[in-house]
Order: sequence, then C-alpha cells, then structure tokens
Amino acid sequence: MIVRQFLQWIRYASAGERAEATSALARAYLHSDLSDDDLAAAEGAMIMLLDDPSPLVRGALSEVFASAQKAPPIVVHALAADQTDVALPILSRSPLLNDEDLVDLFATGDAEAQVAIAGRALLSRPLAAAIAEVGPAQACLALLENVDADIAAFSIDRIVDRFGHLSPIRENLVGRADLPMAARQTLLAKLSQTLAGYVSARHWLGSEHAEYAAREACEKATLALAAETPYEEIGELMRHLRTSGQLTAGMILRALLSGNVVLFEEALAELSGMPLDRVTGYIHDKNISGFRALFGKAGLPAAAYPAFREAIAALRDGVLVGEQGGVSRLKRRMVERVLSACEAERNPEMASLLALLRRFAVEAAREEARMFCDDLVANDQTAPFVARIEDARMVA
Repeated sequence: MIVRQFLQWIRYASAGERAEATSALARAYLHSDLSDDDLAAAEGAMIMLLDDPSPLVRGALSEVFASAQKAPPIVVHALAADQTDVALPILSRSPLLNDEDLVDLFATGDAEAQVAIAGRALLSRPLAAAIAEVGPAQACLALLENVDADIAAFSIDRIVDRFGHLSPIRENLVGRADLPMAARQTLLAKLSQTLAGYVSARHWLGSEHAEYAAREACEKATLALAAETPYEEIGELMRHLRTSGQLTAGMILRALLSGNVVLFEEALAELSGMPLDRVTGYIHDKNISGFRALFGKAGLPAAAYPAFREAIAALRDGVLVGEQGGVSRLKRRMVERVLSACEAERNPEMASLLALLRRFAVEAAREEARMFCDDLVANDQTAPFVARIEDARMVA
C-alpha cells in the first residue's frame, strides 16, 4: 500500500522531492521490517526509478545502496552502468560487484570511473593486474596509492614500463619499500631518458650529447643502486640490465674500476651463462688464461680486454686499500693505472676504450677533489677566521 501511494505521489513531485523520497524508500528496503510483498513492491518501484530522468533520483539510490550487501543486485548493476556521477558510489564501494563486473566496468568507464574502481578497498590481485595492463595513468596512480590493493610484482613492473616516465607515478613507486631493484633501475633509466629529451627539446645540448650525458648519469645511478642492493638480488638486477640492453662493457668496466667486484662477477656470470662460483674462480685465479676465456665467452669486446686485465691486476696488488667513497664511485688510482697500461699498448683499435678511460679519469679526479674539499670544510674551524675578519674591519 505504501509503495502504491509512493508511485502515485512521485508523478507530480519535483526532482528534489523525488530524490528525497527515493532515498527514504531505499533505506526502508534495507532496514525496515517489511513484508515479502512490500519488499517485492519496493524493489519493483526502485527498478522503475532507474528510468527517472533526473540523476538526483538515481544518485539517491546509488548513495544508499553503495555499501549495502542486501541491496537488490539488479538495481546495483544498473546503477554501476549509469552516468559517472550516479555510478561513482557503487563503483567505489559496492560489495555486490565481482572482479568480472569491475573489469568490464573499468573497460567501458571514463577516467573518473576508472579511478574510483582502482581505489576500492581490498582490491584483488587479478583486478589490479587488469588495471596495470590497460588502465590510464590516473587509474594506475590511484591503484598505487590504494593501501588495500593486492598488487603483484609483475603488475608493478607493468606500471613502471608504461608510466615510469611520469613524475607522480615515479615518486610513488620510489617510495615503495617492496619495489624490486630491477624496477628501481628501470625508473632510473626512464628518468634519464626523460631528462635527455627535455634538454634536447630545448636545444640546451645536441641530441647525441644529451643522450650520452643521460646514459652516463644512468650508469652512475645504477652503480649507486647496486651498491645498496642486497647480495641475493644482484643476480636479478644483472638479468634486468642484460635483457634491457644496459649491461654493456662500459658499465661493467665502470663497476670494476669503482671496486664493485660483486657486480663484476655477477655481470660476467649473467653474460657468459656460467655458474657464479666458476666465474669467481676464473677472476681470482692467478693464471690469467682462465679469465681470458671467460671474457670471450661473455661476449665482451676484445679491444677492452687489456683494461679489464689491468684492473684485476690492480685489485690483486691492493690498489683499493684505504680508498674511500664505497663502491659507487670511480677510484682515481685504479683508473689512472688502467689508463697508463692501455696507452702503453699503442693499439689503434683501443681508441674508443682510451677515450672512455680518459673520461673516467676526469670524473674520478673531480670526485676525489670534491671529497677532499668536503673533508677540509668539515674539519676547518671557520668561525674564528670569520671573527678575525670582523675584528680587522672594526680596526680599519
């Protein structure tokens, strides 16, 4: 009877009045002790209201039923497919939408609807994978910001591949404690590419010069990252660098000249396909012939072999003893020794290698000078000196 009166009344009510009455009817459906006949009549009325021309009315239903487990499923599914401002509460919270429903709604919804779905509580791993695979940047960022989302590592990798060049997504990913080192390195590479494009587009540097500077910065950052990588993750990082084409002879030589022997060993194991213990044995064996064979099997350029050979000899001679700065920066004594040995070869095929080593020597000298000056400043008593200057000014 109540529902009949409601249906007669709404024919002449304004949109605002209809919305208020619809909200009351929906709450009564959920919370009042209605008979089965009244429940059926109320459900029928609400299905009819799905065709109400005013979004205020349909939005009233959406707000009441958004979090309700006992809401009529047919009404919820219809509201989820309604215009975005009506559908948002349902898309954000309704427990009656399963993953299949949400994937379909995500595919057909606009950006605002997709963000709402990505922000749902207790978002499942399959749904997160679908969002990471096809979702726009806004939805992927909402997914990353959703602390309740169950996101698999491969989904994070996919977001890195698709949107790692965007600063909001990159900043969110870098702040994640569970981000694998390989993904962190991908973000470094994307940042370097973005900066190179930015500099080149503004004609601050030529495109080739900008790309080289970006690549060099990426290599340095990768070594710094590797220095912080747990030992058990180094192999995975090397696999990532190889598959992405970044595990070059130049990067490996930079690592060796920085004293990062672990990365050097893991890199050769990855490139040669040999077990790590055998690679380690060849590197540290006094008989250099084993390392020469390993070097060839790793596919490294023959012209670069003298530099690696001399660097290993320098390690055995203790050149790095007493060096500061960890294993993320080039060591000047090591670089200069390798450069002198390679210059003595007088091999025209080593021109590119010598140019690289000279750049390394400049970089190592500048870094050593910075550290020296930083130490001087840290240990200097500047306050008395400033006071003496002020005294002199007063006398003058």
